[in-house]
This record gives sequence, structure tokens and C-alpha cells, in this order.
Amino acid sequence: MAKTAVIVAFEVKEGQMDLFLDIIRTHAARTLAVEPGCERFDVLIPTDGSAAVHLHEVYADDTAFAEHRQSQRLADVRESYQDLIVGRTLSICSFVS
Repeated sequence: MAKTAVIVAFEVKEGQMDLFLDIIRTHAARTLAVEPGCERFDVLIPTDGSAAVHLHEVYADDTAFAEHRQSQRLADVRESYQDLIVGRTLSICSFVS
């Protein structure tokens, strides 16, 4: 099966970046630790200082990503940051090469 990549872009509310980053870094580390199908989970911030955070995640296959999406841990994390963001976009990608 082909690997699945996920790119998530968040717009963080003013004054909430530190708290949001604490939550999302912990989420990234726990996902890598407890989900064997998660091969990579990067937390990125733009160098221009904008209130954005980008996630780059790689899963072994669609099944591993589906397990991640259905986890209670992810639901809990989403609830914990909901009031800290303006919005989020999600792109599910296939590898071309």
C-alpha cells in the first residue's frame, strides 16, 4: 500500500500561539510514540512570524491514517485547541515519487 501524507494548516488566534504550540507538540510526540503507523509528524511555523502553524504527517498507509483519525486522543486534542484557532484546513495527499 502507498503511504499517506497529511498537511494541516492552522490560523491561531492572537495571543494563543504558545499554548497552541504546547498542545500540538505534545500531540505530535504522543502520536509518534503510540501509533506505529505514523512515520513522521512535523510541527512547522512560518519564518515571517504569521499566526500560522502547519503540520506535516506521514502514515504507512490509508489504514494507519484512518486509525489516527478515529482515535479518542485526536478528538480530545481537537477539543483542547478549538478555542485557540480561527480555522484549519486539511489536505490528504498521495506521494508522487
